[in-house]
Amino acid sequence: MPASPETLDALRLAFELAPVGMCVTQDRVLVLCNPAFAQMFGYEPAELAGQPLAPLYPSQDEYLQIGKIGLPVMREQGTYGDERIMKRRDGTLFWCHVVGRALDRSQPFAHAVWMFEDISGRRRVAGDLSAREREVAQHLVTGCTSKQIARLLDLSPRTVEAHRSRLMKKLGAASHGELVARLVGAG
Repeated sequence: MPASPETLDALRLAFELAPVGMCVTQDRVLVLCNPAFAQMFGYEPAELAGQPLAPLYPSQDEYLQIGKIGLPVMREQGTYGDERIMKRRDGTLFWCHVVGRALDRSQPFAHAVWMFEDISGRRRVAGDLSAREREVAQHLVTGCTSKQIARLLDLSPRTVEAHRSRLMKKLGAASHGELVARLVGAG
């Protein structure tokens, strides 16, 4: 049974007034986004319609890596979520909690709905990190071991340890716990 006009109006209102960023994508291109999503990234909603998601990431490599990690999870579960660093229009970086749902698990990126929440109030981007250091940091704060990160990023565990060591030096952390605290903005 088709939705009534009143139901459709309520759904549009919920989408437009949601306190978190929401968007609909087709093949990782923005079809529609709400004002909260556009404002989070420094745009107007109309400016983002038809635009690829890639420019909202700190680098093309990070965009591709998130897709590589998320695609199999979405195929298996239908949803994918993480906390990642994103980029505003002015180039500033910020931490974002992201959750998405695929319309069709067999082709997860063909059509998906995403929620983006700016979590920079509780987690700031620490220091001037390279793209690879940001990728390693993203997984460190979720509790992944070096071996797990190595598998996710298709690196050797020794390479991950080298990145972690550089992160500790850059952020002045004396231990793994202190590093994680600084990455999440608590230290």
